[in-house]
Amino acid sequence: MGFVTTNEQCISRASETNNNGCCIPGFCGLIALLTAVDALSHLHDLGKLKKQLVFAAFDGEAWGYLGSRKFLQELDEGDDSVNGINSSMIEQVLEIGSVGKGISQGDTLFYAHASRNSSISKKILDGLQSGSDSLGSDNVKVKPAASSNPGVPPSSLMSFMRKNTSTSGVVLEDFDSQFSNRFYHSHLDSPANINSSSIAAAAALVARSLYILATGDMTVDLMTLNTIKVNVTLVEELIGCLLTCDPGLSCGIAKSFISPSNACPSHYVGVFQDSPSSTQFPSYADDTSRFIWNFLADRTSTLASNVSSCTVKCNNESEVCVGGEVEGGGRCVVSTTRYVPAYSTRLKFEDNAWHVLPANSSDPMGAADPVWTESYWNTISLRVYAVQSTTSDRLILLAGLAVTAASYLGVVVGRAYISKITKRD
Repeated sequence: MGFVTTNEQCISRASETNNNGCCIPGFCGLIALLTAVDALSHLHDLGKLKKQLVFAAFDGEAWGYLGSRKFLQELDEGDDSVNGINSSMIEQVLEIGSVGKGISQGDTLFYAHASRNSSISKKILDGLQSGSDSLGSDNVKVKPAASSNPGVPPSSLMSFMRKNTSTSGVVLEDFDSQFSNRFYHSHLDSPANINSSSIAAAAALVARSLYILATGDMTVDLMTLNTIKVNVTLVEELIGCLLTCDPGLSCGIAKSFISPSNACPSHYVGVFQDSPSSTQFPSYADDTSRFIWNFLADRTSTLASNVSSCTVKCNNESEVCVGGEVEGGGRCVVSTTRYVPAYSTRLKFEDNAWHVLPANSSDPMGAADPVWTESYWNTISLRVYAVQSTTSDRLILLAGLAVTAASYLGVVVGRAYISKITKRD
């Protein structure tokens, strides 16, 4: 089974007030993923591939890898959100990391960071190299990360490795030994610091590499491989949709799927307030999550046998409603796209309340599992105090001086009187 992941949300709570910066590196990987999925969606023989491709965009990774760890827990428990796959089926993991700065001096170069020196990791590296070679004149190169810097950078792949030490995977980055971005986690970290051509090149590389890896031991159809091309315009549009407030989620492609509550995309991971039960239309899904879900459901789907319009759900359980929020309704398609809730594995919603579970000693990350909470803002209010006039301030000053003078006079008179009475006695 092939598996590709990318970090959707990657920053701390500061992004709640800084929506157009801060998370640029993580969203570059997300945009590359969506573009690669779009490129592969135009192929008609994916069902004949030896291995199945699964795409995932994890949320809350900076908060203790919440999204990836919860996903793996759901796999173990066989929940509805991951129906059809399990942990034992995951053979290869390819993660798209920071890929927005891969162009240097006219060349496009990415580095592949392998989790461990295994035959599976080597297959992924070979697949990436074959994908690079197939791009020919596009000159997209990929190199293994330096052996002096073994392992992988902070990534969702770590969750897979800690869950199963035998898991092998590769993280694709635009750096070798050190991530460099002087504007990281600041309001200056904007789309001006990335190159859309680099993201498009990463998408093309990933799309072709995944096709090669999914063929397994079959002979790669070179004619089909060469037809896999990315939509550069889509990359530009997704950058505008997900990384800016203008147009933000008011962009054409987003409004074809959802009715956003705010044009400016929020990069805040969000807060759970009710049961995380629904896998298709959860109330807690924000604008960005709903857009990504609709996009993936649309690009990875096949049309239902009986084409019908919808607003929320479809009659057939194997179908989902894509674009149900837009005016005129959406359409029912056959897709396995699901929401997987991202919250701590030490939390459980039961009897209409959240419960904190003890740390799992068998889980290598369990002892340090963060349980993130936020105050319940029942009513947010603001108290305003008006500045007094200068005249009032002067009157208060004079009154204060008068009280001080009277107090001093009272003390002097009182001491004289007491001294006189004492002498008489």
